[in-house]
Amino acid sequence: MPTERNESKKMKSYLVLENGDIFEGERIGYQKDVIAEIVFNTSMTGYLEIFTDPSYCGQGVVMTYPLIGNYGLTLEDKESSKPWVQAVFVHELAETESNFRSKLHIEKFLKYNKIPGLQGVNTRKLTKVLRDNGTMRGMITDDISNIDLILEKIKNYNSKNVVNQVTSKTIYEVGEGNINIGLLDFGSKQNIINSLVKRNCKVTVLPNNTNSKIILSKNFDGLVLSNGPGDPEDNKEAIQTVKEIYESNYQKPILGICLGHQIMGLATGSKTYKLKYGHRGPNHPVKNIKKDRIFITSQNHGYAIDEKTVNSEIAKVSDINMNDGTVEGLQYLKKDIYTVQFHPEACPGPEDSSYIFDEYIERVKVKKK
Repeated sequence: MPTERNESKKMKSYLVLENGDIFEGERIGYQKDVIAEIVFNTSMTGYLEIFTDPSYCGQGVVMTYPLIGNYGLTLEDKESSKPWVQAVFVHELAETESNFRSKLHIEKFLKYNKIPGLQGVNTRKLTKVLRDNGTMRGMITDDISNIDLILEKIKNYNSKNVVNQVTSKTIYEVGEGNINIGLLDFGSKQNIINSLVKRNCKVTVLPNNTNSKIILSKNFDGLVLSNGPGDPEDNKEAIQTVKEIYESNYQKPILGICLGHQIMGLATGSKTYKLKYGHRGPNHPVKNIKKDRIFITSQNHGYAIDEKTVNSEIAKVSDINMNDGTVEGLQYLKKDIYTVQFHPEACPGPEDSSYIFDEYIERVKVKKK
């Protein structure tokens, strides 16, 4: 049975963007002011997975689909042990949820986890502003009497080194398979681990500051570089670690996903740049050049590898975004390394790109023999 939401009088509140634009809404979730990088996601479903994706650390998420919360929350669908979004913005929050699996209404979830949000926001207009002007910082506040002070606070906000917040704090193992995979954790989604475990892997999760000597000493059958939040260039230590692994005699297959893809690129001499408003949604078309096929992919990132900086003697572009032509994959030529910008573990409806894991495990098995 759907669970009724506890009704309470909603407070009028505001989202102030760094360019001075103001969007009005009603408070939902936890009652506090917060500053975050404001981004939008075009998914119709999967809002719990979005809220708990570590890649959203430091960000406030605008859900472009107008009604959010109609199927409630099923906590086993979480992508990590806690939500990482700073704030949530929706046009309409469903009053009741209808889903036999639902255990919780969104509003209770947001309150419990101290995440503020707004409903009643003109998310269509807000998304257009972000598309036209690019991703901006913004602040939720009830008091806009001193706009100059608010804009000063927003200007001084900086979300740096967010990977250190979301990475695992200790080395731990998951699964009991006979394929031993190391996962360098920059903020891994749970379903990356699940996708490996169900393919008969034992996954050893490694904090982002694990040095190359420790990683190489474990003699993994393969190594995966996970997704994660923020500017890839902030991860100087991890970039150096991956560079040392690349330059070592380690010959086992390596798979990079999202931030892992960018860090491998930076470690081998490529450069990254910030996209105007990023790719965040479940329906981005990506062409795999070798297969000569277009796959529908789930994406969540604000940076990309600059194709002009990819050393043609080290790697070649293997996948291209069909919307804007950005680099979506790199095939490395001197090592068994393949990295992708999209999320092959995500299941937004289509599972087009799950083949990435199948092909990776087959490569691992060949090297393991």
